[in-house]
Amino acid sequence: MRLPSNKQCAVEGDGKKMDQAPPFRNPFVHVLKFTTLEKAKIALMTVTLFPIRLLIAAFMMLLAWPFAFLASLGRSETAVEPQCLWRRLVDIILKIIMRVMWFAGGFHWMTVKGQRALPAEAPILTLAPHSSYFDAIPVTMTMASIVMKAESKDIPLWGTLIKYIRPVFVSRSDQDSRKKTVEEIKRRAHSGGEWPQIMIFPEGTCTNRSCLITFKPGAFIPAVPVQPVVIRYPNKLDSITWTWQGPGAFKILWLTLCQLHNEFVIEFLPIYTPSEEEKKNPALFAINVRRVMAKALGVPITDYSFEDCQLAMAEGQLRLPVDTCLLEFAKLVRRLGLKPQNTEKVLQEYGNRARKLEGQRLGSDDFAQFLDVPVSDMLRDMFALFDEHEDNCMDIREYVIALSVVCRPAKTLETMKLAFKMFEAEEDGAITEMELAVILKTALGVAHLSVSRLFTAIDSEDTGKITFDKFRGFVEQHQDFAEEYLHTENTGLHSAPCHGHQIKPSLSSLNPHGTATTKTANGICPDFSPNDHDGTIDGLLKKHN
Repeated sequence: MRLPSNKQCAVEGDGKKMDQAPPFRNPFVHVLKFTTLEKAKIALMTVTLFPIRLLIAAFMMLLAWPFAFLASLGRSETAVEPQCLWRRLVDIILKIIMRVMWFAGGFHWMTVKGQRALPAEAPILTLAPHSSYFDAIPVTMTMASIVMKAESKDIPLWGTLIKYIRPVFVSRSDQDSRKKTVEEIKRRAHSGGEWPQIMIFPEGTCTNRSCLITFKPGAFIPAVPVQPVVIRYPNKLDSITWTWQGPGAFKILWLTLCQLHNEFVIEFLPIYTPSEEEKKNPALFAINVRRVMAKALGVPITDYSFEDCQLAMAEGQLRLPVDTCLLEFAKLVRRLGLKPQNTEKVLQEYGNRARKLEGQRLGSDDFAQFLDVPVSDMLRDMFALFDEHEDNCMDIREYVIALSVVCRPAKTLETMKLAFKMFEAEEDGAITEMELAVILKTALGVAHLSVSRLFTAIDSEDTGKITFDKFRGFVEQHQDFAEEYLHTENTGLHSAPCHGHQIKPSLSSLNPHGTATTKTANGICPDFSPNDHDGTIDGLLKKHN
């Protein structure tokens, strides 16, 4: 697979062209590299400044707790009490305490650009890009409400501080929670400024700030004016970013507190008032606000989403490399509506049909006929991923392999079994080294891959062919076969370690094969967009292709 260099521009909701080519960096990966001097500085700060800063930050959190507790007493969840003198005083005290905490963490001065709107003018603040738990800085600066998981309010100390800013809670145990959350946001947004502003990160997950990914429509469903807010961390060493693949939560805290100074810039953009069309279409509203924010940041936009993030962090034996083409493929699958409802059945049917073609190469029209979809610019973009030689031909078996990885990323052996079935010879059910290379490079989403060491290790009898049973037996004995054989032979093939956001799978989250099937988003901005709005953006974009 390869990313074509002449990818066409997609069309925005308002009909304007926008560059939605895949970003140069995987937005869900953050790789930190240190020079010798930087390592020496971190070592020195670790034994000097770090423990002092950590103690001061912890003390400030403890100091804030009694003020937040007192101010939260007697509050109603459905009405706003008058902002009397003592509550205003508590608000000021808490802001000062939080500012001292950030100062102790190295955020010595914070640059504020633009003017924050009043709640009556813009009830909702949309912030992007979302890249770290340090994005809590704007919350403590404004004391605006946020959307949080309901479980957060039960966390000692932290829960009390959270309840003070009157968040909108989302409950994972309540099936109607998303709908109730949106209704509560609408109720507050239409209160005429009585309630505090609601601060929402519409991306719904953390990225490395290299682009703006798809905005979820939840913040835009109330159809009220919003104020876009962009945040930047222009530090020389990016110790801030906390993505799904990269340094874990404590490492980020440690490295950031070891920096002598950390920069933070927040810019309040002009209020965005939705048109009548945008009020009726939250997806269009979200797209246009994202475009405004991307222009202010000077970064591209891409239709990657949290689903793609889950693909990037999947716990399969074949970890996706940083520059994988499969994120772009997954985006196109989603927008074309090609992700099957009955995954196992459809993949087996595709596998059987592809096997019958016996490696016959298909043109774009034949590709569309195989999928039973019309030819479109978006389908041509997908076709180009597999047209590696630019001769308007592709091997449909590669599409089936890529689709299997996207639909079941944690089931590496199931994908390999399907691939062997499509490639194996009739007489002995085996494949060659070249065929194994095609299978694995497609499963990893890369253009080139050498598998000589891996193939030789599996083909211990030197027959020149291997079966799936041999491959499975080898993998069972070498769980880290990709790291041991593929990564060492292909120096450009590297994946960032996945830390921080992972959760240990419970018994209920394991499938019969023992692999995790569910992932959890970060706790700062849970997804609350109702299910009936989830596909709106994709449908809107399809309309213009």
